[in-house]
Amino acid sequence: MPVVNSTLSESDRKTVGDALQGALVDLVDLSLIAKQVHWNVVGPRFRSVHLQLDDVVASARGHADTVAERASAIGVNPDGRAETIAKTSGAGPVEAGWIKDNDAVGTLVRALGAVIERMRERIAVTDEPDPVTQDILIGLTADLEKHHWMFQAEEA
Repeated sequence: MPVVNSTLSESDRKTVGDALQGALVDLVDLSLIAKQVHWNVVGPRFRSVHLQLDDVVASARGHADTVAERASAIGVNPDGRAETIAKTSGAGPVEAGWIKDNDAVGTLVRALGAVIERMRERIAVTDEPDPVTQDILIGLTADLEKHHWMFQAEEA
């Protein structure tokens, strides 16, 4: 029994809720990936990459909160538990240990690319059922694409 009632139909709430849950999982995992790399990056570009990773962490955490609160607002329970993140994220793995700065950049390019691809799918499915959620997803995807661009420029 939902505690919060939504103006969305049950089927629309399910579609939008699934999109928001997937977005939440990917954003939480992205923040964890970026922080793991942040703690372990080494190499001549250590400082610039280290600081750039913190920008990704802050963005991902802020967007995750927005997404989770949107889910709650439409009567969907957000699930950011570690078990759920581990089972359902599409961001990809991070190797343990020290990470050379070039490899760190590549890891973020891949993780951001994977998350952006999934976000674009969520943007498409939320168009009709909930333009408000779609707008949130569009805005956060634009931010992720900015980070993606900046890390790709590091690879050039």
